[in-house]
Amino acid sequence: MKSLLFILLAIFAVTPAAATAQSTVVLLVRHAERAPGSGDVAISDQGRDRALALAEIGKVAGVSAIITTQFQRTAQTAAPLAEALRVTPVVVATQADVAKHAAEIADVVKRHAGKTVLVVGHSNTVAAIVAALGGATLRDFCEPEYDNLVTVVIDAGGAVRTVRAKYGAATPVDPACAAMR
Repeated sequence: MKSLLFILLAIFAVTPAAATAQSTVVLLVRHAERAPGSGDVAISDQGRDRALALAEIGKVAGVSAIITTQFQRTAQTAAPLAEALRVTPVVVATQADVAKHAAEIADVVKRHAGKTVLVVGHSNTVAAIVAALGGATLRDFCEPEYDNLVTVVIDAGGAVRTVRAKYGAATPVDPACAAMR
C-alpha cells in the first residue's frame, strides 16, 4: 500500500491541478511476469498479482482507455483493470519496426487527449513509446524487469514530463542489467 501511495503521489506531482483536466496522462508498463515457455505465453501467478496491483493504480489514477498488443501476456496484464472499468482495450499489434509500432501507439493515445491512458507493452517497446510521446529518453527494460511504471504527462500546451516509478513486487536486478543503468 505504501508503494501505491508513492506511485500515485509521483503521478499527480507531475500533473498540476490546473492542468489535470487538459493534460493527457499515459501510464506505461511492460506486461507482467510470463509463465515458462516461448511464444505467446500467458502470465504467471506472480504476473497475476502484478496485474492486480496495476489495476488498483489504474482505478485511482482514473484510467479511461487501455492499449495492449496482440499477445495474451499484455491483455492479461490489463485484464483486471479493463474488467473493473468495463473498458475494452485497444489492440495495436507489434511489428519488427519498433519505432513504427511506437508511433502507432502514440497516435492511439492522441485520440484520448485529456484522459488517462494505460499502455501495456514489452521490454523493447516501452522506451520507444515514451519517446514517440515526446517523453524522456529511456533504455529498454532488461528481461527480468517487470516492476517499472513510466508516467508521461502531456500538457494541452505540448509540454511533456516523464516520471519513472516502481509498482507491485520488486523484481530482482540482474548484474548485466544493473551495469546498464
